[in-house]
Amino acid sequence: MKGNPLLKLEDYGQGIWLDFLRRGILESGELRRLIDEDGLSGVTSNPAIFEKAINETGDYDDAIAGLVRSGKNAVDLYEELAVEDIQRTADLFRSLYDRTEGRAGFVSLEVSPRLAHDTAGTAAEARRLWETLDRPNVLIKIPGTREGLPAIRQMISEGININVTLLFGLSRYQEVAQAYIDGLTERASKGLPLRQVKSVASFFLSRIDILTDSLLEQKITKGSLTDDHAAALRGQVAIASAKLAYQIYKDVFSGDRFRALAAQGACSQQVLWASTSAKNPADNDLKYVEPLIGPETVNTVPLETLNAYRDHGDPAPRLEEGVDEARRVLDRLPEAGIDLAAVTQQLEDEGVEKFIKPFDMLLERLREKLAAVENKL
Repeated sequence: MKGNPLLKLEDYGQGIWLDFLRRGILESGELRRLIDEDGLSGVTSNPAIFEKAINETGDYDDAIAGLVRSGKNAVDLYEELAVEDIQRTADLFRSLYDRTEGRAGFVSLEVSPRLAHDTAGTAAEARRLWETLDRPNVLIKIPGTREGLPAIRQMISEGININVTLLFGLSRYQEVAQAYIDGLTERASKGLPLRQVKSVASFFLSRIDILTDSLLEQKITKGSLTDDHAAALRGQVAIASAKLAYQIYKDVFSGDRFRALAAQGACSQQVLWASTSAKNPADNDLKYVEPLIGPETVNTVPLETLNAYRDHGDPAPRLEEGVDEARRVLDRLPEAGIDLAAVTQQLEDEGVEKFIKPFDMLLERLREKLAAVENKL
């Protein structure tokens, strides 16, 4: 373990989280080992992760059978299973949370993706889940849609920890950071404590490159773009966006508004790099990890990427290298006929749908499991 690259990330101020959760890794002790041996400092979940866990394993069959007898429907069943997993995981991380005074050791649970464009519904469900989970080291995930912004601000003002998810664009990220500060400001105006309120802003990466690369290829095919011009942009937009998002983070959280809140105990809203597995087979498997190591950041990775980093990671503080080049990459997109604002809005819209689909599949699968158990009774 002495040479474990994962353990060295903390030296550069970055937390490593696992973008994966299923009951089997709790029962087997695997998650405990990842915490103890790899320095894992958090876990994120989403409807797609739970859908795979429940649909592709038998980890939950006994629990489902027991809950059927209590008259639960599919939605209730999902929530009870997810809440139990999140609570157990939060308890595993509790000593880390306490030792770091709340800077690490978090577990995330998402509101229903069907509420992504419903401000009031998002706020109500986030509040209910927070109270149900009853753990200080959980984060309620709220999509960073335009309708999500007021809910984020409100939840922060109420002292509810929030993981803002599905961020793709720099302007939307800046709005999210301001919503966090607005929520803290409202809370401070009421004389309420700020120290225990935590939030991360989850910037999704690989999907940006997938879409922009596809658009570049379309333009090459149509003859409106040369391959040489495309080569300077292909596979570069996500990392460039992330590097500039970090510059926004530094500007916002070094500003006068936040400094006044920090003096009252407020913590900055850390940037979290998400969607960090390399989707293009031609890419290095650590493409979205190595260039983005820096202070006050988190990288949440699937299990395969975690294992890859343990095997051949090369940690170094690279996040602020090549910032000028990152700006040039984004500046060249309009020359290539690509509107990054339109791209990131498309990704946000598609991201919501990509969470709704597995959520609906999960509920359907649970209904099937309920029916199967009931038929045996």
